[in-house]
Amino acid sequence: MSHVSSFDRDIARRIKDLREVLALTPEDLADKTGVSVQDILAFESGSREVPVSYLYTIAKATGVDLTALITGSEAKLHQYCLVRKSEGLSVTRRKAYKYQALAYRFSRPAMEPFIVTVPPAPPKQDVDFNQHAGEEFVFMLKGRMEVVLGKETVILEPEDSLYFSSTIPHAMRALDGKEAVFLDVII
Repeated sequence: MSHVSSFDRDIARRIKDLREVLALTPEDLADKTGVSVQDILAFESGSREVPVSYLYTIAKATGVDLTALITGSEAKLHQYCLVRKSEGLSVTRRKAYKYQALAYRFSRPAMEPFIVTVPPAPPKQDVDFNQHAGEEFVFMLKGRMEVVLGKETVILEPEDSLYFSSTIPHAMRALDGKEAVFLDVII
């Protein structure tokens, strides 16, 4: 667990505490989320980075607010949530990707919108696949990005959009030596 931030340790502790408060075994939670027991225990121990997609999945499966898992306090707004430019809640969850949560002040949103920044990556670097329950919508804002969906690969440019089942293993890589920025909505 070297180089694990206190932020990461806090999230690991909160997800383990949540499971225990709900009297769920790791196997129970695996059944509810579709995530393996091995992964659940690795996330809870802090030995493995907790992806935003898992936080969203566990929040949805348990009825707990995603903001509470990330920050430790419940969101309060019920009518609307305004987040000004660059004021999204910064959450670094998948390696070098930078996430800004856009609905973190809204109580129990039906979807989770993020602004995601993917740094430039060497062309031959292996991509890190992710998969989770639900569906995902990507709208490119800046740069170009390669998206691998299972065995298919698509290239997105500004104002392109992509909607897909998040159960498909998917990975993203910024192209042209520049970062890619996109709106990501997970439901």
